[in-house]
Amino acid sequence: MLKHRGFPGRLPGTDFQFIIRRPNPKGVTPITRRERFRDRRPADRRADAGFMQALWENFGDQPFERGNLDAGRLSWLFGREVIPAEEPFDPASYEALLVIDVSVAQLSFPDVFEGGGY
Repeated sequence: MLKHRGFPGRLPGTDFQFIIRRPNPKGVTPITRRERFRDRRPADRRADAGFMQALWENFGDQPFERGNLDAGRLSWLFGREVIPAEEPFDPASYEALLVIDVSVAQLSFPDVFEGGGY
C-alpha cells in the first residue's frame, strides 16, 4: 500500500480522517459511491471540501494511486469529482488509479479552485 507522504491525515481541528495508517487485515475496504444529500451537516461538507482541496494540492489533474487514502472519505466524492483512471477498475485495491474530474469538481467545490479553501 502506497503511503502518500505530505498528505494531511485529517481535516484540521476535527476527527474527519483523510488517510489510514495501515492496510486493513480483514481485506481492502472497497470504494463505493455515497449519495450526498442536501441536508448534510456543515461539518461533513467542510470535510468533503477539505479532502478535495488536499487531493487537488497533492495530485492536480494527474492520475493517482488510492494507496492509504481513506475509502470512506473517497466514497463521498467517487463517481462525481473523483473517477477511475483505468479500466477495468478494482474498487477494492490499494493500487487502483483515480483522477479528479476537474470540471465536475470545480462546480461542486468552487472555493477550492478559486483559492478560497474550505
